[in-house]
Amino acid sequence: MYEQRKIAVIGAGAAGMMAAIYAAQNGADVTVFEKTDRVGKKLAITGKGRCNVTNDCDTQELLKNIISNPKFLYAALNNFDTGDTKAFFENLGVPLKTERGRRVFPVSDKAMDIVLALKSCMLSYGVKLKFECVTELLSENGRIRAVKTHKGKYEFDSVIVATGGISYPTTGSDGDGYRFAKAQNHTVTPLVPSLVPLETVEDVSIIMGVSLKNVTLKIRNNQTGKIVFEEMGEMLFTHYGLSGPLVLSASCHMAKMERGKYSALVDFKPALDEKTLDNRILSDFSKQLNRDFANALGGLLPSKIIPFIIKKSGIDPQTKVNAITKEQRQGLLSVLKGLTLEIEGFRPIREAIITQGGVSTKEINPSTMESKLVKGLYFAGEVIDVDAYTGGYNLQIAFSTGALAGQHAAWQD
Repeated sequence: MYEQRKIAVIGAGAAGMMAAIYAAQNGADVTVFEKTDRVGKKLAITGKGRCNVTNDCDTQELLKNIISNPKFLYAALNNFDTGDTKAFFENLGVPLKTERGRRVFPVSDKAMDIVLALKSCMLSYGVKLKFECVTELLSENGRIRAVKTHKGKYEFDSVIVATGGISYPTTGSDGDGYRFAKAQNHTVTPLVPSLVPLETVEDVSIIMGVSLKNVTLKIRNNQTGKIVFEEMGEMLFTHYGLSGPLVLSASCHMAKMERGKYSALVDFKPALDEKTLDNRILSDFSKQLNRDFANALGGLLPSKIIPFIIKKSGIDPQTKVNAITKEQRQGLLSVLKGLTLEIEGFRPIREAIITQGGVSTKEINPSTMESKLVKGLYFAGEVIDVDAYTGGYNLQIAFSTGALAGQHAAWQD
C-alpha cells in the first residue's frame, strides 16, 4: 500500500512556496513553517514592489547571467525554465508583461499578486501552513527525521530548507538556513552582499536623489588598473554614495572589497565622443556668452547636479562663459566623460538584494537538490551558494530549485 510522504518546507518565500506546491502536486503531505507573520515578505518588496518574476530568455542565456556556480543549476533550470515560470503564473490568473532587458513583471505591477497566487495555489493542494520558528533539524543515522520549533517536535520523511540568505533580515532571512546546514555538517561558503549599493569616499550627499538615465558606469580595480564592469543604464546618487540598477549590477564584480580598491567612473554622455561633446558645449556656450558659467549647463545636465560638476571641473562658477579657456573646457569634458569617485565599500549586507555565498554546491546533488551528506535533507533558493545579476534571474533560480527539490522530496525512496 502507498504511504504518503511527509515533507516539511522551512521558509515561505519564493523557493519554499514553489517547493511546497511541487511536493504536494506529487502526492506528498506538506507542511510549511514560516517564522514571520505572513508568507512572501521579501517577495512582496522585490522589484520595488513590482516583482521581476523572471527574465524572458532561454536557459543558455540565463546561465550566462549567473555569477556563482552556474553549472550546478543546469538540471534545475532545464526541469523548470523561464517559460515554465511564465506559464505557471498565467495559469494561476496573473497576466505577465515583458519590459526592457527582457524583465518579466505582473501586468498589475503588484508583487502581492505573485505572493497571493503562490499562497492560494499552495493551500489549494492541501499544504498546511504553520507560523512557527524552526529551531533545529533532527537527524539519525545519516537521515533527516524531524524538525523542532518553539512549539514542539514534528516528524517528517524529508525537509526542504528554503530560508533565504541574510539580506533584508526583517523579512525573515536572517541566516537560520546556514545554521541548520552547519549543524548537519555542511560547508557554508563566505557570505557577502551582492546586488548592493556602494558607499563613496567622497561626500555626495549634496546631489542625493539625482537620478541619471542613459549614462555609462565603469568600475576600475585600482590595484590592477583593469575595468571590471562597464554598462550603460540608470543610476542614483544617495546620501552615502551610489545606487540604482547599474550600481547593483556592478557590485557583483567587486570581489574582496576594501577601501580604495575600486573607483567608479561615470560617463554622463556616452553617446557622444569627446570631440562631439566639446562641439556641443561650444554651441551651447555661443548662445549665452555673457552668462556666468554656473548658469550655462542647463541644456546638458539635471539642474541639481550642476554645482557639483562645476566644482569638479575647477572652473569658478562666476566666470563668464566668454572667458572660459580651452584648457578649462577640457577639464569640464574630463568630468562629463569620466567623473571618478573612489569606493569606500559595500552598504551593509542587510541592504543587499541577494546574499552571495551559502551552502556549498559540492554537497548538494544538482539533479535533486538533496544533500549528499544527509538523506532526506534538501535545499532550495538563496540559501545555496548560487546567485545572479539583477533582471529576474535570482527569482528564477528560487522557482527552479524549489520545484526540483519539491518533486524529488515527494518521490524519494
